[in-house]
Amino acid sequence: MKAMILAAGRGERLRPLTERTPKPLVVAGGKALIDWHLGRHAAAGLREAVINVSHLAEQIVAHVGDGARYGMRITFSREAQPLETAGGIAQARALLGEEPFLLVNSDIYCECDFAALRALHLGAKLAHLVLVPNPAHHAEGDFTLDAGMVGNGAPPRYTYAGVAIMSPAMVAGVRAGDKAPLGPLLRQAADARRLAGELYRGLWTDVGTLARLDELNTLLSKR
Repeated sequence: MKAMILAAGRGERLRPLTERTPKPLVVAGGKALIDWHLGRHAAAGLREAVINVSHLAEQIVAHVGDGARYGMRITFSREAQPLETAGGIAQARALLGEEPFLLVNSDIYCECDFAALRALHLGAKLAHLVLVPNPAHHAEGDFTLDAGMVGNGAPPRYTYAGVAIMSPAMVAGVRAGDKAPLGPLLRQAADARRLAGELYRGLWTDVGTLARLDELNTLLSKR
């Protein structure tokens, strides 16, 4: 199984930090976010990853290189302008191949079990999402979870963690080069009963603001 790390965004809410530093290279706990992810990918037995890049792309390419120092092989999917999540996946489809892949947002910190995720079989499902209890900044949540099936029903809802096992078929209707969000496609898949999921209650942070980055650094420094 390959991994894909979403790393093309501008990180507007982390400005002014992200005016010179791309989100994946923001440091938390003494290590760049993308290094946390790639290290955990390698530990879970993943050996190939695709990283989409756009904003300050060359910094990410120079930092990660070919992936040898992580024990992985890294390829880059370049976007002249960020294509959003579904657009980014569609642009990278030729690099990802036809099999399901591990999808991870670069701007999160998460200690979920990547090895267990890569052992999952989607079957007829389009994706398996990792959900988390709703953080204060997203109290309404995104999806319901009932007996391993993700839905769009009434509360309680949970928040999509930015981690999933995904079939390339999820973005079959998105042309390479088109800008497209992933959210509507996930909701369609949920309505069609083709979206599975699990609830993760361990350490997870959406490093979307400077305040949340400070909180994460404080937490990791106490370990």
